[in-house]
Amino acid sequence: MTASSEPMRGAGAPARRDRGTAAKTSAAATFSLVFGVSAMVCVLTAILSWAGIILGIIGIILGVVGLRMAARPGVTGRGVTIGGLVLSIIALILGLVFIAGVTTVLNNEGAVNRLQDQVDDLRSRIS
Repeated sequence: MTASSEPMRGAGAPARRDRGTAAKTSAAATFSLVFGVSAMVCVLTAILSWAGIILGIIGIILGVVGLRMAARPGVTGRGVTIGGLVLSIIALILGLVFIAGVTTVLNNEGAVNRLQDQVDDLRSRIS
């Protein structure tokens, strides 16, 4: 085929782009991701796992709201919302597992006595 016998690409009316309004990312989607990351950081520090659980619950609620808002025309953020939801759910599960583990250890007399012996041993070494 020669150049003159090939059909013209883009023939016809030129492509028009709607430049009226750009799609905006949902604020709930963004906050869902922020709360999910914050919850994960808190849970991974182990000391702040209680705060991670609270932030995870807030992130899940915002994620559900973000998914509903992302379904509207002109609103984006579905991927951001899913990322926030995943992080929030993982943080919530890890936080609950950590608290359950701590509760189990503290309810075990033998484990508490071993911890107390180790603390006493460390105090005697420091003195």
